Amino acid sequence: MTSIDHALSAALENRQTLLSNLHQQGTDCYRLFHGSQEGAGGLTIDRYGPQLLVQSFHQSLPPDQLQRLADQCGRTLNEPLLLVYNDRSQGNSRIDRNDPVYQAEVAALADLIGHEWGLNYRIRGRHAGQDPLLFLDLRNARGWVKQHSAGKSVLNLFAYTCGVGLCAAAGGAREVVNLDFADGNLAVGRENGALNPALIGMQFVQSDYFPAIRQLAGLPVGGRRGHQLPNYPRLQQRQFDLVLLDPPAWAKSAFGTVDLLRDYQSLLKPAILATADDGVLICCNNLAKVAMADWREQVLRCADKLGRPVRDCQLLAPGADFPSTDGQPPLKTLVLQF
Repeated sequence: MTSIDHALSAALENRQTLLSNLHQQGTDCYRLFHGSQEGAGGLTIDRYGPQLLVQSFHQSLPPDQLQRLADQCGRTLNEPLLLVYNDRSQGNSRIDRNDPVYQAEVAALADLIGHEWGLNYRIRGRHAGQDPLLFLDLRNARGWVKQHSAGKSVLNLFAYTCGVGLCAAAGGAREVVNLDFADGNLAVGRENGALNPALIGMQFVQSDYFPAIRQLAGLPVGGRRGHQLPNYPRLQQRQFDLVLLDPPAWAKSAFGTVDLLRDYQSLLKPAILATADDGVLICCNNLAKVAMADWREQVLRCADKLGRPVRDCQLLAPGADFPSTDGQPPLKTLVLQF
Protein backbone atom coordinates (compact mmCIF):
# COMPACT_ATOMS: atom_id res chain seq x y z
CA MET A 1 0.00 0.00 0.00
CA THR A 2 1.15 3.53 -0.79
CA SER A 3 1.12 6.49 1.58
CA ILE A 4 -2.14 7.67 -0.02
CA ASP A 5 -3.76 4.29 0.63
CA HIS A 6 -2.73 4.48 4.27
CA ALA A 7 -3.93 8.08 4.56
CA LEU A 8 -7.34 7.16 3.14
CA SER A 9 -7.60 4.19 5.49
CA ALA A 10 -6.99 6.47 8.48
CA ALA A 11 -9.47 9.06 7.21
CA LEU A 12 -12.20 6.47 6.74
CA GLU A 13 -11.57 5.05 10.21
CA ASN A 14 -11.81 8.54 11.72
CA ARG A 15 -15.18 9.07 10.04
CA GLN A 16 -16.99 5.97 11.29
CA THR A 17 -19.08 7.74 13.94
CA LEU A 18 -19.69 10.74 11.70
CA LEU A 19 -20.90 8.59 8.81
CA SER A 20 -23.29 6.73 11.09
CA ASN A 21 -24.73 10.01 12.34
CA LEU A 22 -25.04 11.44 8.82
CA HIS A 23 -26.87 8.36 7.58
CA GLN A 24 -29.31 8.63 10.49
CA GLN A 25 -29.93 12.28 9.53
CA GLY A 26 -30.82 11.31 5.97
CA THR A 27 -27.50 12.39 4.44
CA ASP A 28 -25.47 10.37 1.93
CA CYS A 29 -23.46 13.27 0.48
CA TYR A 30 -20.19 13.94 2.33
CA ARG A 31 -16.41 14.08 2.00
CA LEU A 32 -14.59 10.82 2.58
CA PHE A 33 -11.07 12.18 2.13
CA HIS A 34 -9.90 15.78 2.52
CA GLY A 35 -6.42 15.36 1.14
CA SER A 36 -4.96 18.76 2.01
CA GLN A 37 -5.49 18.02 5.71
CA GLU A 38 -5.27 14.23 5.69
CA GLY A 39 -2.00 13.42 3.98
CA ALA A 40 -2.44 13.88 0.22
CA GLY A 41 -2.65 17.49 -0.89
CA GLY A 42 -4.65 18.06 -4.05
CA LEU A 43 -6.81 14.93 -3.70
CA THR A 44 -10.46 14.83 -2.63
CA ILE A 45 -12.87 11.92 -2.46
CA ASP A 46 -16.57 12.65 -2.04
CA ARG A 47 -19.68 10.55 -1.90
CA TYR A 48 -22.76 11.91 -3.63
CA GLY A 49 -25.51 9.36 -3.04
CA PRO A 50 -24.79 6.42 -5.37
CA GLN A 51 -21.72 8.14 -6.84
CA LEU A 52 -18.10 8.27 -5.72
CA LEU A 53 -16.39 11.40 -7.03
CA VAL A 54 -12.57 11.39 -6.97
CA GLN A 55 -10.80 14.62 -7.96
CA SER A 56 -7.06 15.30 -8.22
CA PHE A 57 -5.80 18.88 -8.51
CA HIS A 58 -1.99 18.51 -8.45
CA GLN A 59 -1.23 15.38 -10.45
CA SER A 60 -3.11 12.55 -12.12
CA LEU A 61 -3.74 9.32 -10.25
CA PRO A 62 -2.45 6.10 -11.83
CA PRO A 63 -5.36 3.83 -12.80
CA ASP A 64 -4.42 1.07 -10.37
CA GLN A 65 -4.24 3.48 -7.44
CA LEU A 66 -7.53 5.11 -8.39
CA GLN A 67 -9.21 1.70 -8.38
CA ARG A 68 -7.69 0.78 -5.00
CA LEU A 69 -8.98 3.99 -3.44
CA ALA A 70 -12.45 3.44 -4.89
CA ASP A 71 -12.51 -0.18 -3.68
CA GLN A 72 -11.44 0.91 -0.20
CA CYS A 73 -14.31 3.39 -0.01
CA GLY A 74 -16.79 0.81 -1.23
CA ARG A 75 -15.69 -1.69 1.40
CA THR A 76 -15.97 0.89 4.18
CA LEU A 77 -19.49 1.90 3.13
CA ASN A 78 -20.43 -1.70 2.36
CA GLU A 79 -22.13 -0.80 -0.89
CA PRO A 80 -21.09 -0.39 -4.53
CA LEU A 81 -20.64 3.17 -5.75
CA LEU A 82 -20.47 4.52 -9.31
CA LEU A 83 -16.98 5.92 -9.83
CA VAL A 84 -16.33 9.26 -11.53
CA TYR A 85 -12.74 10.52 -11.72
CA ASN A 86 -12.19 14.17 -12.55
CA ASP A 87 -8.54 14.91 -13.27
CA ARG A 88 -8.15 18.65 -12.62
CA SER A 89 -4.37 18.81 -12.57
CA GLN A 90 -4.22 20.88 -15.75
CA GLY A 91 -4.43 24.70 -15.93
CA ASN A 92 -7.02 26.55 -13.81
CA SER A 93 -8.19 23.30 -12.19
CA ARG A 94 -10.38 22.55 -15.18
CA ILE A 95 -11.64 19.01 -15.67
CA ASP A 96 -9.82 16.96 -18.30
CA ARG A 97 -12.84 15.63 -20.16
CA ASN A 98 -10.74 13.35 -22.38
CA ASP A 99 -10.57 10.84 -19.50
CA PRO A 100 -7.04 9.54 -20.24
CA VAL A 101 -6.90 7.75 -16.86
CA TYR A 102 -10.40 6.37 -16.32
CA GLN A 103 -13.60 6.61 -18.34
CA ALA A 104 -16.69 6.51 -16.14
CA GLU A 105 -19.56 4.19 -16.91
CA VAL A 106 -22.62 5.70 -18.55
CA ALA A 107 -24.63 5.05 -15.37
CA ALA A 108 -22.13 7.03 -13.29
CA LEU A 109 -22.57 10.13 -15.46
CA ALA A 110 -26.35 9.95 -15.61
CA ASP A 111 -28.66 12.19 -13.60
CA LEU A 112 -28.61 10.84 -10.05
CA ILE A 113 -30.12 11.79 -6.69
CA GLY A 114 -28.21 12.40 -3.49
CA HIS A 115 -29.59 13.22 -0.06
CA GLU A 116 -28.77 15.74 2.66
CA TRP A 117 -30.81 16.50 5.78
CA GLY A 118 -33.52 14.23 4.33
CA LEU A 119 -33.85 16.27 1.10
CA ASN A 120 -33.29 15.17 -2.49
CA TYR A 121 -30.62 16.84 -4.63
CA ARG A 122 -29.72 16.53 -8.29
CA ILE A 123 -26.27 14.98 -8.72
CA ARG A 124 -24.21 15.00 -11.92
CA GLY A 125 -20.62 13.83 -12.07
CA ARG A 126 -20.11 15.97 -15.16
CA HIS A 127 -22.00 19.04 -16.32
CA ALA A 128 -21.29 22.32 -18.06
CA GLY A 129 -19.50 23.76 -15.03
CA GLN A 130 -16.38 22.61 -13.21
CA ASP A 131 -17.56 22.10 -9.62
CA PRO A 132 -20.02 19.59 -8.14
CA LEU A 133 -23.63 20.73 -7.96
CA LEU A 134 -23.62 20.64 -4.14
CA PHE A 135 -20.80 22.17 -2.08
CA LEU A 136 -20.41 19.76 0.82
CA ASP A 137 -18.57 22.08 3.21
CA LEU A 138 -21.69 24.28 3.45
CA ARG A 139 -23.79 21.41 4.83
CA ASN A 140 -23.87 22.74 8.41
CA ALA A 141 -25.03 26.16 7.20
CA ARG A 142 -27.82 24.55 5.19
CA GLY A 143 -28.79 22.56 8.28
CA TRP A 144 -28.84 25.74 10.38
CA VAL A 145 -31.15 27.40 7.87
CA LYS A 146 -33.44 24.37 7.88
CA GLN A 147 -33.74 24.61 11.67
CA HIS A 148 -34.29 28.38 11.87
CA SER A 149 -36.40 29.40 8.87
CA ALA A 150 -39.94 28.60 10.03
CA GLY A 151 -42.34 31.39 9.06
CA LYS A 152 -39.55 33.60 7.68
CA SER A 153 -38.83 35.29 4.38
CA VAL A 154 -35.47 34.03 3.09
CA LEU A 155 -33.10 35.54 0.52
CA ASN A 156 -30.41 33.20 -0.85
CA LEU A 157 -27.68 35.28 -2.53
CA PHE A 158 -25.19 33.72 -4.96
CA ALA A 159 -27.62 30.82 -4.70
CA TYR A 160 -25.77 28.46 -7.08
CA THR A 161 -28.06 25.38 -7.23
CA CYS A 162 -30.28 26.70 -4.42
CA GLY A 163 -29.45 24.20 -1.67
CA VAL A 164 -29.88 26.85 1.03
CA GLY A 165 -33.22 27.87 -0.45
CA LEU A 166 -34.35 24.25 -0.48
CA CYS A 167 -33.45 23.89 3.21
CA ALA A 168 -35.34 27.09 4.01
CA ALA A 169 -38.41 25.73 2.25
CA ALA A 170 -38.06 22.44 4.14
CA GLY A 171 -37.76 24.39 7.41
CA GLY A 172 -41.12 26.06 6.91
CA ALA A 173 -40.15 29.41 5.38
CA ARG A 174 -43.12 31.39 4.10
CA GLU A 175 -41.11 32.77 1.17
CA VAL A 176 -37.80 31.78 -0.46
CA VAL A 177 -36.02 33.87 -3.10
CA ASN A 178 -32.92 32.47 -4.83
CA LEU A 179 -30.69 34.94 -6.66
CA ASP A 180 -27.91 33.94 -9.04
CA PHE A 181 -26.34 35.30 -12.22
CA ALA A 182 -26.23 31.95 -14.05
CA ASP A 183 -29.46 30.58 -15.44
CA GLY A 184 -27.88 27.10 -15.56
CA ASN A 185 -27.40 27.16 -11.79
CA LEU A 186 -30.99 28.22 -11.20
CA ALA A 187 -32.17 25.50 -13.60
CA VAL A 188 -30.61 22.91 -11.28
CA GLY A 189 -32.26 24.74 -8.37
CA ARG A 190 -35.61 24.26 -10.08
CA GLU A 191 -34.79 20.57 -10.49
CA ASN A 192 -34.00 20.35 -6.78
CA GLY A 193 -37.35 21.94 -6.02
CA ALA A 194 -39.13 19.45 -8.30
CA LEU A 195 -37.34 16.57 -6.56
CA ASN A 196 -38.99 17.69 -3.29
CA PRO A 197 -42.59 18.30 -4.39
CA ALA A 198 -44.04 18.55 -0.86
CA LEU A 199 -42.20 21.85 -0.23
CA ILE A 200 -43.44 25.35 -0.99
CA GLY A 201 -42.48 26.74 -4.36
CA MET A 202 -39.30 28.83 -4.43
CA GLN A 203 -38.70 32.00 -6.43
CA PHE A 204 -35.74 32.35 -8.79
CA VAL A 205 -34.19 35.65 -9.86
CA GLN A 206 -31.49 35.62 -12.53
CA SER A 207 -29.43 38.75 -12.04
CA ASP A 208 -25.98 40.11 -11.39
CA TYR A 209 -25.57 40.47 -7.64
CA PHE A 210 -24.86 44.21 -7.52
CA PRO A 211 -27.95 45.67 -9.23
CA ALA A 212 -30.24 43.19 -7.48
CA ILE A 213 -28.95 43.63 -3.93
CA ARG A 214 -28.58 47.41 -4.29
CA GLN A 215 -32.20 47.74 -5.38
CA LEU A 216 -33.35 45.60 -2.48
CA ALA A 217 -31.22 47.70 -0.12
CA GLY A 218 -32.55 51.00 -1.50
CA LEU A 219 -29.18 52.04 -2.94
CA PRO A 220 -28.51 53.45 -6.43
CA VAL A 221 -27.36 51.02 -9.10
CA GLY A 222 -24.01 51.97 -10.59
CA GLY A 223 -21.29 50.25 -12.54
CA ARG A 224 -17.61 50.16 -13.28
CA ARG A 225 -16.22 53.33 -14.84
CA GLY A 226 -16.32 53.25 -18.62
CA HIS A 227 -18.73 50.31 -18.81
CA GLN A 228 -22.28 50.67 -20.12
CA LEU A 229 -24.77 48.95 -17.84
CA PRO A 230 -26.54 45.92 -19.33
CA ASN A 231 -30.22 45.35 -18.74
CA TYR A 232 -31.12 43.94 -15.36
CA PRO A 233 -34.34 42.89 -13.57
CA ARG A 234 -36.09 45.68 -11.67
CA LEU A 235 -36.74 44.86 -8.02
CA GLN A 236 -38.54 46.71 -5.24
CA GLN A 237 -36.73 47.80 -2.09
CA ARG A 238 -37.47 45.37 0.72
CA GLN A 239 -35.94 43.42 3.60
CA PHE A 240 -35.86 39.70 4.46
CA ASP A 241 -35.92 37.92 7.80
CA LEU A 242 -33.02 35.62 6.89
CA VAL A 243 -30.34 36.35 4.28
CA LEU A 244 -27.47 34.12 3.19
CA LEU A 245 -24.43 35.67 1.48
CA ASP A 246 -22.02 33.08 0.02
CA PRO A 247 -20.04 34.81 -2.76
CA PRO A 248 -17.32 33.34 -4.97
CA ALA A 249 -13.74 34.39 -4.31
CA TRP A 250 -13.58 36.71 -7.33
CA ALA A 251 -15.76 37.74 -10.24
CA LYS A 252 -16.09 40.83 -12.43
CA SER A 253 -18.99 42.28 -14.37
CA ALA A 254 -20.06 45.66 -15.75
CA PHE A 255 -21.73 46.36 -12.38
CA GLY A 256 -18.73 45.75 -10.14
CA THR A 257 -16.16 43.31 -8.85
CA VAL A 258 -16.59 40.53 -6.31
CA ASP A 259 -13.31 40.43 -4.39
CA LEU A 260 -13.36 38.66 -1.04
CA LEU A 261 -9.78 39.61 -0.24
CA ARG A 262 -9.78 43.35 -0.96
CA ASP A 263 -13.39 44.50 -0.87
CA TYR A 264 -15.78 42.28 1.08
CA GLN A 265 -17.58 45.40 2.34
CA SER A 266 -19.10 46.20 -1.07
CA LEU A 267 -20.86 42.83 -0.94
CA LEU A 268 -21.72 42.96 2.74
CA LYS A 269 -23.12 46.49 3.10
CA PRO A 270 -26.20 46.08 0.85
CA ALA A 271 -26.80 42.56 2.22
CA ILE A 272 -27.01 44.02 5.73
CA LEU A 273 -29.42 46.70 4.55
CA ALA A 274 -31.60 44.01 2.94
CA THR A 275 -31.80 42.15 6.28
CA ALA A 276 -34.75 43.05 8.50
CA ASP A 277 -34.50 44.44 12.01
CA ASP A 278 -34.20 41.45 14.35
CA GLY A 279 -33.26 39.44 11.25
CA VAL A 280 -30.33 37.13 10.58
CA LEU A 281 -27.55 37.42 8.01
CA ILE A 282 -25.36 34.39 7.38
CA CYS A 283 -22.20 35.47 5.58
CA CYS A 284 -19.39 33.31 4.20
CA ASN A 285 -15.81 33.79 3.07
CA ASN A 286 -14.05 30.86 1.38
CA LEU A 287 -10.57 32.37 0.96
CA ALA A 288 -7.98 30.38 2.91
CA LYS A 289 -5.61 33.36 3.08
CA VAL A 290 -8.20 35.41 5.02
CA ALA A 291 -7.94 34.85 8.78
CA MET A 292 -11.21 34.34 10.65
CA ALA A 293 -10.40 36.90 13.37
CA ASP A 294 -9.55 39.64 10.86
CA TRP A 295 -12.59 38.95 8.70
CA ARG A 296 -14.94 38.80 11.70
CA GLU A 297 -13.69 42.19 12.88
CA GLN A 298 -14.20 43.61 9.39
CA VAL A 299 -17.76 42.29 9.22
CA LEU A 300 -18.75 43.65 12.65
CA ARG A 301 -17.14 47.03 11.93
CA CYS A 302 -19.08 47.33 8.66
CA ALA A 303 -22.37 46.63 10.47
CA ASP A 304 -21.56 49.23 13.14
CA LYS A 305 -20.80 51.88 10.51
CA LEU A 306 -24.21 51.26 8.94
CA GLY A 307 -25.93 51.78 12.28
CA ARG A 308 -26.90 48.09 12.36
CA PRO A 309 -24.81 46.72 15.25
CA VAL A 310 -24.76 42.94 15.59
CA ARG A 311 -26.44 41.69 18.79
CA ASP A 312 -24.99 38.19 18.48
CA CYS A 313 -22.30 36.66 16.25
CA GLN A 314 -21.97 32.88 15.97
CA LEU A 315 -19.25 30.96 14.16
CA LEU A 316 -20.54 28.03 12.12
CA ALA A 317 -17.76 25.56 11.31
CA PRO A 318 -17.85 23.00 8.47
CA GLY A 319 -18.62 19.38 9.33
CA ALA A 320 -16.04 16.96 10.69
CA ASP A 321 -15.55 15.51 7.19
CA PHE A 322 -13.65 18.77 6.47
CA PRO A 323 -10.97 18.59 9.18
CA SER A 324 -8.63 21.51 9.80
CA THR A 325 -5.41 20.87 11.70
CA ASP A 326 -4.97 24.54 12.63
CA GLY A 327 -8.64 25.24 13.33
CA GLN A 328 -8.77 27.68 10.40
CA PRO A 329 -10.76 26.01 7.59
CA PRO A 330 -10.93 27.88 4.27
CA LEU A 331 -14.72 28.25 4.51
CA LYS A 332 -15.60 30.70 7.27
CA THR A 333 -19.26 31.26 8.16
CA LEU A 334 -20.73 33.79 10.57
CA VAL A 335 -24.35 33.91 11.73
CA LEU A 336 -25.17 37.55 12.54
CA GLN A 337 -28.25 38.40 14.61
CA PHE A 338 -29.37 42.03 14.31
